[in-house]
Amino acid sequence: MTRFAALTSLAMAALLWTQPAAAQSILRDAETESLFADMSAPLIAAAGLRPRDVKIVLVNDNSINAFVAGGQIVYIHSGLIQAANSANQVQGVIAHELGHIADGHVLSGEAAMKPAMKISILSMVLGLAAIAAGSGEAGAGIMGMGQQAAMGNYLAFSRVQEATADASAVRYLDTAGITGKGMLSFFKTMQQDEYRYGLSNIDPFMQSHPLSGTRIQTLTGDVQKSGAYDKAPDAALQERFRRVRAKLAGYVMDAPRTLAEYPETDQTLYAQYARAYAYHKSGYPEKADAEANALVAREPANPYFQEIKGQILLEAGKPRAALAPLRLAAQGSGSNPLISTTLGHALIATDDKADLPEAIRVLRVAVQRDDENPWGWMQLGTAYERTGDEPRAALATAERASMMGDQRTAIASARYAMANIPSNTPDWIRAQDIAMTSSDAFAGEKKKKRR
Repeated sequence: MTRFAALTSLAMAALLWTQPAAAQSILRDAETESLFADMSAPLIAAAGLRPRDVKIVLVNDNSINAFVAGGQIVYIHSGLIQAANSANQVQGVIAHELGHIADGHVLSGEAAMKPAMKISILSMVLGLAAIAAGSGEAGAGIMGMGQQAAMGNYLAFSRVQEATADASAVRYLDTAGITGKGMLSFFKTMQQDEYRYGLSNIDPFMQSHPLSGTRIQTLTGDVQKSGAYDKAPDAALQERFRRVRAKLAGYVMDAPRTLAEYPETDQTLYAQYARAYAYHKSGYPEKADAEANALVAREPANPYFQEIKGQILLEAGKPRAALAPLRLAAQGSGSNPLISTTLGHALIATDDKADLPEAIRVLRVAVQRDDENPWGWMQLGTAYERTGDEPRAALATAERASMMGDQRTAIASARYAMANIPSNTPDWIRAQDIAMTSSDAFAGEKKKKRR
């Protein structure tokens, strides 16, 4: 969904293609991830994929963008959520990105880099030869023209892929019985940005995507032919989207900007949600607590309102008071792993040994249900350590280290756990697995460094 290509070299293009999230942080939020899962499930099925294999991941970046990068993961920037005005618009974006996955565009894109790199390298060789022969300007010209030709070659391929993904998105929306109006309206939003940028300044042949106007013209007819075109968007999803959008604004935007958009005179649920996070992030626990209490008063059974209330109390140094709302949040969310991890953290933070068995029980379930939760493993290790169970504390450390790519720590911790946990028990077997896989990974890293 990137609007304008800003690549200046094929080397940069390769870096962005293979490591698109390297410089950005991932945002994990139970409510947001639940919304993404529910709004994408019918589209994933329509694309011939399995919902349990596809993940929608939120990236903390204020640009309007979404992308895929290996595997079956769709990355959505927080800026895109803020720019969208409906869940249906975001569904259109997700459908497009699923087109890239189902059509194998990541692998074919990597293959397309090879001929472009050959053009680039050849131009550099010829240019350097010309410079060595005394024709400096000619050599520089050859290299510049070669780089431009290589980039043009790659971008033309990219535009074809984007157009194909658009067409696939229309099919998935139709198959899922979801209107494509949101997809078209979001392209119009992007088109307005292009107008503000100045269409005369945009070279359509040096973009990774077709211009939004072209996409609208190409897709409108097919979208309007869909039997779901006049179907009303899911009202429940839209309500959930408005809440997620508000809380995200409170979290990612500067507090003054959040308060300008959601002033205290605005007593809607969405404004209270945004202000609760803005005040909490800015260090105003009493104001944050007041907004959270107002949310809970509106919907006492809402687990996410109980979650923010508990989180505010916990981080204000009141872990004992945080337990009641966090227990309600965990129960109401079906023991969501992220919320359960926060509850486990609060139980540890009370500094009461009587709370540790519950903390261990809650955290063990959390890490079993979420295999990408290093914070959960850290908390579980702390709980084990405080009960004097050093071997299982080491196993939790090994789990976290392995997940974070720290193979040396993973090996040492797993071997300690193996030496002190009864043989052939489930925990011992898990420690053995980590020791073996981390040793293999560590050996592979050393081999690469020697090359």
